[in-house]
Amino acid sequence: MIIHQHGRLRALAEDGRWPELLAAYRQGRAAAVAEAGEEAAAVLTAPLGHLIAYAAPPELAVRLFDRDGGAGTAAGVADHDAGPLWEVLATRHSWLRLAPLLGPVPVRRLVAHTRALLGEDLSYGAEPDPEGVPLRLEPWEAAGWDEAARVREYLPGGGARSALLTLPASREGLGEVELPPVARSAGRPDGPPVTRALEGLGALAPWAETACVRGQAPAAAALLARDRRVVGGYLPFALVYPALVRSAALERARGCAHGRLGLWRALAAMAGADGLDGPDGAGGAGGAGGAGGVDRGEVNALVGRMRCFTWQEPSAGLHHLHVVLEDPAGGVSWVVSGSQDL
Repeated sequence: MIIHQHGRLRALAEDGRWPELLAAYRQGRAAAVAEAGEEAAAVLTAPLGHLIAYAAPPELAVRLFDRDGGAGTAAGVADHDAGPLWEVLATRHSWLRLAPLLGPVPVRRLVAHTRALLGEDLSYGAEPDPEGVPLRLEPWEAAGWDEAARVREYLPGGGARSALLTLPASREGLGEVELPPVARSAGRPDGPPVTRALEGLGALAPWAETACVRGQAPAAAALLARDRRVVGGYLPFALVYPALVRSAALERARGCAHGRLGLWRALAAMAGADGLDGPDGAGGAGGAGGAGGVDRGEVNALVGRMRCFTWQEPSAGLHHLHVVLEDPAGGVSWVVSGSQDL
């Protein structure tokens, strides 16, 4: 089995014998699928897959995902070592190199959005995203973080470096805030846009709690904060955006492209919730978050007016996220709060 042959396989890599390594990967993966199932096979073969995705010429590395080797031989979107194999590949080569070579549509889409996160403008020369998510970063997406920190930094022999998810990261710019008392049964809007927004935020951070209230950010924070008196304050959305994207990539099987796509879906649904009226939210527009995909203009308008409130909790895990996204025009606030140890 591949796991017992690392020394020989690395020697082949040093000699540039990539076709032999790809053959070993495919043979090992198919055997592991037959013996232990798809999930176990992905784990057993991931170290060799990482090596190929990281260091092989792109013409060969993309064949990790091709099904021309037979049943069980191809990596899927969930195959991962320190991170998804498609994300490793996307960090190593430009879209110009990869576009003519990549076949499987799900892998192709995730690679494209990873390249967009890394600063490439794919709005010309790439097929449009099926949900309408732009293939280049909006200014508010690029403003809050350095290009080098947007995706895990993968290492040639396996492993990766990635920034901790911490929001807030420190007490800087924060002060003592008295949160208002909020009845947990009151002030909760309803309707398809709100449901879609909460589902989107929940998918970004499945380890966190989410909620929505009709009202301002402190009222939403009061729903999930442990104490009425907190250290908190407002931040620009550009500084909140990186943490929301990273929250989807805490699991090694997922990459930051998942976070970007999920956040655009959530923002589109929030934009559709603008104008909710009545206690049941029956007046919601719903258009931006509907089946037709995202409306870039409405999302940009929402981000432009959004107010973001963050606060500290007394015992946060090494990964933590405490934030409210308030839409002053719609009078609605969404809160995401949770922590996770490494």
